[in-house]
Amino acid sequence: MKKAICTGSFDPVTNGHVNIFERAAKMVDELIVCVFVNSAKTGLFSLQERVELLREATVHIDNLTVDSCDGLASEYIKRHDINLIVRGLRSAADFEYEVNRAQMMRHLVPAVDTIFLLTAPEFLFISSSGVRELAHFGGDVHGLVPECVELALQAKR
Repeated sequence: MKKAICTGSFDPVTNGHVNIFERAAKMVDELIVCVFVNSAKTGLFSLQERVELLREATVHIDNLTVDSCDGLASEYIKRHDINLIVRGLRSAADFEYEVNRAQMMRHLVPAVDTIFLLTAPEFLFISSSGVRELAHFGGDVHGLVPECVELALQAKR
């Protein structure tokens, strides 16, 4: 059974993320989207809110489950017998960052491979931090995030 994971803070999940999940889910038997705590970031949404928003935004993907973790991704991957990591790339800068992460993960969990999916062109400019900033100043996030996230951002104002 091919089991993959997409990790991130997803604060908030964007339409670009969902596009990567949809495409990755077609390649594997099971896809886990795992929300990790990033100690370097102050979150807009709580961990539980992000998990719930992800569940709602991905309900249409039958072989996808959402989970959360506050430890090391490598330990989560070993514990859940995951053989593939899926990462989305928007730019060359993303690639440089992600290659280093993939090499570190390969060092920690030699049996795991990482694949990179290029973000669909219509989502190249979307980032969670950009969405947070836009929403903070009352900008229109319609079309950038799933509807459930748009409503949650409106409620945060």
